[in-house]
Amino acid sequence: MTASPPFLGFPDRLADGRMPRAVIFGAGRGSTYPGKDSSGYALAAQAIRAASQGDAALVEHWDFDLGGPLFDGKPVCCIDAGDIPTTMHDNAGNRARIEAKTREILALPAVPILLGGDDSVPIPFLAGFADHGPIWILQIDAHIDWRDELHGERYGYSNPMRRASEMPHVAGIVQVGIRGVGSARLSEIEAARHYGSRFVTAREVHAQGVDAALRHVPEGARIVVTLDCDGLDPGIMPGVAARTPG
Repeated sequence: MTASPPFLGFPDRLADGRMPRAVIFGAGRGSTYPGKDSSGYALAAQAIRAASQGDAALVEHWDFDLGGPLFDGKPVCCIDAGDIPTTMHDNAGNRARIEAKTREILALPAVPILLGGDDSVPIPFLAGFADHGPIWILQIDAHIDWRDELHGERYGYSNPMRRASEMPHVAGIVQVGIRGVGSARLSEIEAARHYGSRFVTAREVHAQGVDAALRHVPEGARIVVTLDCDGLDPGIMPGVAARTPG
């Protein structure tokens, strides 16, 4: 376990030998761009865990968004496995460890929940689903992340959806909340459209609600959600590298 308290006070294992249905783990670093410092992102998982403590005593209380308690009155079935070791600029090693942990959790079988880390950590996380496809990706992000490479690196935080599109087990990508200006140029837009990525702008979400995104996801599809915190308006999430209002 990490030094930080576990997410929502969840245990690191379940009593009586029960197997978890979901496993949370953190990965502070993925693939850092040359000359860049990703130390700030590495603090995110601990910050998320710390922020969750205010609700830890409320897990069994009624949640009006869910229509009942989180675990529907049943025993806790989620654990927090702590952080896996990652090292800045050990890009290949970090990716291998993230993918291996994801595969390990899926083999239990359980749902893996990864706390990053910058937006490069989804690449090995998604790769870990290779034996569990086809999957659809629902990306919530202000940017489309379709650069083929940036600063000579092909697995950094501007590359995850481009790399995901190359994975045979990924059946489709729905990109929600995109707005403003980011690293994408015309060539990236054309590549994403050629692949068949579905763009759902922040303006469309505001006007039509979540149906603007959900209509693009096939019924019954196996979905992996990836949330970049800059997908949220900086008025409520200012602590990101690329603040984009909307």
